[in-house]
Amino acid sequence: MLSFARRPLSAAVPAGNLLVIHLFQCPDAVGIVARLSECIASRGGNIHSVDVFVPDDKPVFYSRSEFTYNPMLWPRDVLRADFLNLSHHFNAQRSTVRVPDLDPKYKISVLASKQDHCLFDLLYRWQEGRLPVDINCVISNHDRPKDNHVRRFLGRHGIPYHYLPTTPGNKREQEILELVQDTDFVVLARYMQIMSESFLKAYGKDIINIHHGLLPSFKGGNPSRQAFNAGVKLIGATSHFVTPELDAGPIIEQMVERVSHRDTLQSFVVKSENLEKQCLAEAIKSYCELRVVPYELKKTVVF
Repeated sequence: MLSFARRPLSAAVPAGNLLVIHLFQCPDAVGIVARLSECIASRGGNIHSVDVFVPDDKPVFYSRSEFTYNPMLWPRDVLRADFLNLSHHFNAQRSTVRVPDLDPKYKISVLASKQDHCLFDLLYRWQEGRLPVDINCVISNHDRPKDNHVRRFLGRHGIPYHYLPTTPGNKREQEILELVQDTDFVVLARYMQIMSESFLKAYGKDIINIHHGLLPSFKGGNPSRQAFNAGVKLIGATSHFVTPELDAGPIIEQMVERVSHRDTLQSFVVKSENLEKQCLAEAIKSYCELRVVPYELKKTVVF
């Protein structure tokens, strides 16, 4: 992998310039980086970072670059056309150009069940401006009183809350589909329902899920209590794309933490929930920053 010095999105950008993120995937060939760099330099752009990945077993080129440019010298429509020409030249499967300060934020819907920790953490991070998204609505199969802290938060910010109770014979998927159809992607913040293959096909866009990574795996009710009683020493969380195969989609982010005999059940649960919150938020942030590319069937490139 080729990797130049990586700067965070919050790094200082010269006055009058804007940051651009470019995600590129195409058949591997000689001169791709050179042509991308030449395009940026010829328009007065300044490259901040370039990450490249070419698998050993497949001739596929993946890259993510960040650069600054002056929109007065390189208008947004010309920038788009330049990279479209490069995309055609290299027969790219994907070429995404994003200017965070100009382009609309990603619009998402959040689905949750009874547990609030991941949902409220996302809402708090969104309020603080730490997640580059706009929340279209929150959907839950568990009701919350109007004086519940989540409902009060949503009411203050004008975010609709939809209570759609489910049964084994009715997952309310058609109604959910109508509510999320205008979103860029969906987040499952501990939504304890399985999305059917027909729903996934009808939605047609990415869905990001979070679940515990208690090791070894504990299924059924109260997995934290099961793991605590079994005396596990390592707990974790996994965020991944949703596919028809349950909890087997390409992994975006994973986090782990050690636990010991000194932990109580309460501290054990707090550590587990904190991992879930952090892991989900980091996955969403990486996705919005164009750091995540599906790779083969069950893998991802995460720059």
